[in-house]
Amino acid sequence: MRARTRTGLAALAAGVASVLLVGTASAAPAPGAPGVGDPYYPNAGNGGTDVLHYDIRLTYQPATDVLAGTTTLLLTATQDLSRFDLDFALKASSVLVNNRPAQFTNQTGNGELVVTPAQPLLKGQTATVVVAYSDTPSTETVDGLNAWKKGSFGALGVDEPQSSAWWFPANDHPTDKATYDVSIEAPDDNVAVTNGTLVRTTKSRAGWTRWQWRSTKPQATYLTSFIVGKYELDQSTTPDGKPFITAYGSDLGDSLYAAKASVERTPEIDAFLATQFGPYPFEAEGGVVTSGITFSLENQTRPTYGVRNFRAGSNTTLIAHENAHQWFGDNVSLGRWSDIWLNEGFASYAEWLWSEHEGEGTVAELAQYTYDSNPADGDLWKLVPADPGADNQFDNAVYDRGALTLQALRTAVGDDAFFKILQGWQAQRGGSNGRILDFIALAEKISGKPLHDLFQTWLYTAGKPAVGPNGAAAFAARTASVKPQSYDQIQANHRNLAAEHAH
Repeated sequence: MRARTRTGLAALAAGVASVLLVGTASAAPAPGAPGVGDPYYPNAGNGGTDVLHYDIRLTYQPATDVLAGTTTLLLTATQDLSRFDLDFALKASSVLVNNRPAQFTNQTGNGELVVTPAQPLLKGQTATVVVAYSDTPSTETVDGLNAWKKGSFGALGVDEPQSSAWWFPANDHPTDKATYDVSIEAPDDNVAVTNGTLVRTTKSRAGWTRWQWRSTKPQATYLTSFIVGKYELDQSTTPDGKPFITAYGSDLGDSLYAAKASVERTPEIDAFLATQFGPYPFEAEGGVVTSGITFSLENQTRPTYGVRNFRAGSNTTLIAHENAHQWFGDNVSLGRWSDIWLNEGFASYAEWLWSEHEGEGTVAELAQYTYDSNPADGDLWKLVPADPGADNQFDNAVYDRGALTLQALRTAVGDDAFFKILQGWQAQRGGSNGRILDFIALAEKISGKPLHDLFQTWLYTAGKPAVGPNGAAAFAARTASVKPQSYDQIQANHRNLAAEHAH
């Protein structure tokens, strides 16, 4: 009996071992995907990782465009990983994963840093990844593009949909937001600006100053800015006590005061937008004006504005646009780049709200004039804002027709429900992401109305809707539209916003 029992146990053990070996083989760690699966940008982001925090510590010499230092990523594996990618255009010199040297390949031409750790990462495991590098960002391209801006103004890592790859390795897609510590050392006659709160400046060697910034709220990679150059840096506090930091390029010339008359009103404009969208979502406010770009970008807590936007005088509608993005785009980020309407349509609508607040044309007047002044065969109606295509993300239809969609929604559901929807979107999705269909579902839930046909008409179907955005009664009673006072400035904003993006 004992012999049989031993034999039986041995057979059972062998069987279990066989099952374990088969199970282990089938669940062996695998490479993470090189992208998150965004149809517009297949290599954007990375599969298998979720970044929790970036600690970026760099030295930058504007005279030579040499950027050197380290980025430390705290990330969690979302699958068993044999290797993983980071989005990065520069050349890494070493990579550590959990303090052990890792193998790596610089695929700079397509913006991928492929990392193979000494030991696989298991699903749920948090890892510390340290990437060291030294390179000249202006010489590196990804798929033939370069988003780095270098000139007499200094250097800018500012662009959309991608810009981080030219200064730090990342999971570069809005679905993976993280917190940041960014420390940039630059020559003493330069200022280094990024997002969040300025913690300190320090000097450890003659001729150089290190700027330490901290962002404590979830932040997308493309909203994280690198700005080094000769700037006037102004620091104060908002009426409710948040740090308010602005920077103005030394070369703005006779546009300087117009820029200041606009950007310095940011706390006032944010306070107004909070009455429409809910509480301001971040820990700091501010803005940067530079000659290095013609467009503007909603960098989190501190939008970057091209000085071109202030050459005709002050431009508070642009400040309203970029700061509306702090809610729509920054706090609630898009889930796929095809969802760009969730960013630009809402920020454009905010320009209309601000115009009405300033007495320069009501929302209804701006919506009606936009509808009336674009003929049925005009370009505005040819593009579908719900899925404009990668080459048309910043087309005027996404801005103007996007805003018209929101006015049509407001007309259909009424003011109370409309603003509850906008604020509910922030409450439901703040710090995370959303898709267009998620927003439509929320709008139907809060309003209690079926809205499929409305969105199908305004957002998903090419062609000019038969009835204007203010509804059938207003459409029947309409007279010739009078151009609202703010219309031309808003249109100029949209033309400039579409310019120069690296897409």
